[in-house]
Amino acid sequence: MSAPSLNDLIELGAISEAQGLQGQVKVRPHSSDPVALLSSKAVWLSLIPRRDAGVSASVEQASLTQYKVKSAKMHSGNVVMALEGIADRDQALALKGARILVTRDAFPKAESDSYYWVDLIGCQATNLQDEVLGEVIDITENGAHGIIAIGDPATKKILQLVPFVKEVVHNVDLTKKMIKLDWQSDW
Repeated sequence: MSAPSLNDLIELGAISEAQGLQGQVKVRPHSSDPVALLSSKAVWLSLIPRRDAGVSASVEQASLTQYKVKSAKMHSGNVVMALEGIADRDQALALKGARILVTRDAFPKAESDSYYWVDLIGCQATNLQDEVLGEVIDITENGAHGIIAIGDPATKKILQLVPFVKEVVHNVDLTKKMIKLDWQSDW
């Protein structure tokens, strides 16, 4: 199988260390609930800097390596994975720092009224008065709930930070890439 485009892959975490002597790796997940990482049957590893660091796509694509996941489990806030072909601690240590990526179609189906953050990025946000607030350009977690950053995708300038809670978010239509918010443009 040829390597997919980086635009088709979602980064879910990074290998922080080897775990044990049998080649398992400790992955620091980017999510507090790494369901997609735990359920993936295969992952892509990249040992080069992030896309936004100015590395050309052809160099990045050439560095992708696919591994089948033999097992994945949570342990002390990290995901411990056994990857096919990685059989000892030295091989696992050689992967330290690698980014873990999966294809979007590898994610389990989201529950009703639940959304993967990656699907919300790029949605146009409007308020109840049908004023366009901007586009969702980022999402972060503040401990209590998610926060969507609405702004200009071209400049990455954030115009508003909006809590992603049911009192504010009235409707999400992923097919139309639209989010309806109870939020004023001048807040």
